[in-house]
Amino acid sequence: MNKQAPPVKKNDQLRVTIQDLTHEGAGVAKVNGYTLFVPKALPGEEVDIKVVKVNKGYGFARVMNIEEESPHRVEPPCTIYERCGGCQMQHMSYDGQLLFKQKQVKDVLERIGGLRSVPVHPTIGMSEPWRYRNKAQVPIGEEGGLVIGGFYQERSHTIIDTDKCLIQAEESDDAVHLIKRLANEYGIRAYDEKKHRGTLRHVVTRKGYETDELMVILVTRGKELPHKQKLLDAITKKLPNVKSIVQNINIKRTNVIFGDETNVLWGEEYIYDYIGDIKFAISARSFFQVNPEQTKVLYDKALEYANLTGDEIVIDAYCGIGTISLFLAQQAKHVYGVEIVPDAIADAKRNASLNGIENVDFAVGEAEKVMPWWYAQGIRPEVIVVDPPRKGCDQALLETILSMKPDRVVYVSCNPATLARDLKILEEGGYETKEVQPVDMFPQSTHVECVSVLELKKI
Repeated sequence: MNKQAPPVKKNDQLRVTIQDLTHEGAGVAKVNGYTLFVPKALPGEEVDIKVVKVNKGYGFARVMNIEEESPHRVEPPCTIYERCGGCQMQHMSYDGQLLFKQKQVKDVLERIGGLRSVPVHPTIGMSEPWRYRNKAQVPIGEEGGLVIGGFYQERSHTIIDTDKCLIQAEESDDAVHLIKRLANEYGIRAYDEKKHRGTLRHVVTRKGYETDELMVILVTRGKELPHKQKLLDAITKKLPNVKSIVQNINIKRTNVIFGDETNVLWGEEYIYDYIGDIKFAISARSFFQVNPEQTKVLYDKALEYANLTGDEIVIDAYCGIGTISLFLAQQAKHVYGVEIVPDAIADAKRNASLNGIENVDFAVGEAEKVMPWWYAQGIRPEVIVVDPPRKGCDQALLETILSMKPDRVVYVSCNPATLARDLKILEEGGYETKEVQPVDMFPQSTHVECVSVLELKKI
């Protein structure tokens, strides 16, 4: 028996009411039970759409006309917003974005985790949700014989040339604009990824928000950098805050930005920044949160949920460069951090030393292997903190946590779906999720971070 055909066809034009948003920020409409995803449409809007793709269970459409606007619709301030893939939510008011993120977390916890009674607090946003990124990674290309740089068009590798990005530090804009101008002036060719030739692949900048220090990283296809001294002289003259100019060499045919070799061309190997009172050394390749203002909000909440009195042993799984570990160490008896990336642990030890923090130990390895070894040495944590990548916690790590039975688990997450999955496993293992706090680390995008606290149920 043939299944019923979709009630719409490609190129159909119809009027629909937008009911919801996907986690990617696209509007959701229903036509006789059939789902259509409509980018740039907002809940409550009545829109005229054109169907552009039809699959068995769902389709895609684009907005032709908005008959009835959402009260949260605003005019995007960015001139290339419609073409650039960097932001997804500039057409929605900031209050609307915060509500969307809270609802997204709530819905996912219920749908995937079955957690219907867990309080999900209103999203903590920024007073100024622009110019917050301390790092820019700008691909360089050529158009009409000129070097250009900007951001990739959504779902493509076409570079949209721009001299201004409203979510990045203005110093980053200045640096990229200057390097494009110098490359054109000195005849330095941009990398051509199809032909694998040319010199300049990316310009990456890093800024210390508290220190105002700037690092400029030139990613090149080979070791040779034409007119190197002229470039260095011009950059140091025109960018007064620059403290470090670095060349990274990426000889591979790849979309990955950085190669294996990094050399300081001028100035220092590190710039510095603070989160709260803690100072961090940031190298070209260091992992460091891109929104330091909201990182402090996130970590303050993690510290609050850890509920430390000064007597606790804490394990920080996925500790990275020690950002959360060092925050926790201010109020814990001792913190043990574990991370699989050796360079990150080297940075973590350096950052502990930089701040004179001695009640921390860092180990390289897989958390699910290192933690049982610590346990065998008699280390009994009252609190375990996890801050995993988007794929969530490794199943073996969750089993390790359940076997160690800490009083509290603080879960910092950048992906509500894997958070919900992992909370469900921890709940089934004897924990209760007490509350979840969304934090907006990436205004104008669909991404949301959360901090959750679980407590061991008393038998």
